[in-house]
Amino acid sequence: MIGRTSTSAIRRISALRRNVRALSNNPQVDIDHYQGDWKTYGDIENYTPGKLTIQTFNKISPTGLKRFGDDKYVVKANEDGKCGNAHAILLRSHKLQEEEVMHTVRAIARCGAGTNNVPVARMTELGIPVFNTPGANANAVKELVITGLFLGSRRVIDGINHMKDLGRNGLAKERVEKDKSMFGGREITGKTLAVVGLGHIGAATARDAAALGMTIVGYDPGLSIESALKLPKEIDLKDSMGAAVSSADYISINIPYIKGEGGTHGIIGEEVISQFKPDAVLLNFARGELVDSDAMKEFLDRGDGRYVSDFPDDLLWDHNNSVILPHLGASTEEAEDAAAAMAADTIKDYLTNGTIKNSVNFPATALPDRPEGSIRITVVHKNEPGMLAKITESVGDDLNIIQQVNHSRGEIAYSVLDIDTAGQTEVVSFKKVQETITLLPGALSSRILYITPGTGYARNMEGTYFV
Repeated sequence: MIGRTSTSAIRRISALRRNVRALSNNPQVDIDHYQGDWKTYGDIENYTPGKLTIQTFNKISPTGLKRFGDDKYVVKANEDGKCGNAHAILLRSHKLQEEEVMHTVRAIARCGAGTNNVPVARMTELGIPVFNTPGANANAVKELVITGLFLGSRRVIDGINHMKDLGRNGLAKERVEKDKSMFGGREITGKTLAVVGLGHIGAATARDAAALGMTIVGYDPGLSIESALKLPKEIDLKDSMGAAVSSADYISINIPYIKGEGGTHGIIGEEVISQFKPDAVLLNFARGELVDSDAMKEFLDRGDGRYVSDFPDDLLWDHNNSVILPHLGASTEEAEDAAAAMAADTIKDYLTNGTIKNSVNFPATALPDRPEGSIRITVVHKNEPGMLAKITESVGDDLNIIQQVNHSRGEIAYSVLDIDTAGQTEVVSFKKVQETITLLPGALSSRILYITPGTGYARNMEGTYFV
């Protein structure tokens, strides 16, 4: 929705600018585009000048949302399906649609690791970073994986259901000892666990399973140094998935689900499953689509193998050798708090400082503090030759660039310039500079980070200047 600012709203915004300039010891810098008719998207009458609006979908942990504070942020729950004039979006499982992302949105963060409910590719085209919270729910999922080890070793759930049936018929006390042989199992101590995917969850699973006396083998072609340092010293790293699973009594998969050619859809299929031991237990607390259900059913039909997962499966849900749970992986209060807090901190750092961390589509960019007496300009642009030179040329010869950073990832690039304004005796206007930079061919958006939260944002919308 495109609307015109009401007269009262313009007065509030203009008054805020004057007060900020009067009270600030910083150089006088003019980035005020809000003269005359101001185009905006959303509920301008409820707009809070000088504060950043965070739009939430789903129920986000209040503990995490408290990280924003009331001095610079306003948190609004999505109640009418519109993002209003949000500066950033936080969500959990909500399937985000492009039309819900208004032109004012600078960033999106998901409180969780997976981002398949966010149109990441389209957000990249629009120049909007998408963040996730890797590791925030790792302990919760790891504990469920460890629980799965026991559920796959002993027919605990079958035994519980049997006792309920006996209890309904008044036979529980009479049969409790006689029927226990129906639910025999094995211990996990001394058995081999193959961990496929050694990120936050996989590394934690390997470490705790080793502490329970299991032999650990692992496979992860993209193993990071951070995760490697968390692995048990005795782990035997294999060079292929087949080599890892062939000797395993238990197999835990902890890899992301990636669609398309070369992705991970059905990666645990006939070829891999054919290398399982006849009584192997597969633990899938990653994504249901990783496992080929037909191949898994054939395996379960053949012998004493088991399948334990917290993802629905139309083919395996009632198989005698499968245990299908609700999707409980991250469903703990602690995990929800940690994910929301990490998402909030990530969004704050990006909106306030321009720092990019834990983004699934933008390059990681760690920035030094903005030097005193300077302003920071961030530019999102296409990864094309010569863009940084064009941006610096647009600043002009009268202003000094103190420091600059330029990083790229795929087709997107991110440039940050800190510009010295110390010693200026007159008001320095960046309105024209920002417009020139933003309308460069290949530029997507720009921000000027200076004093007033939420201001200084501009986008290149197919050659039209949006502020």
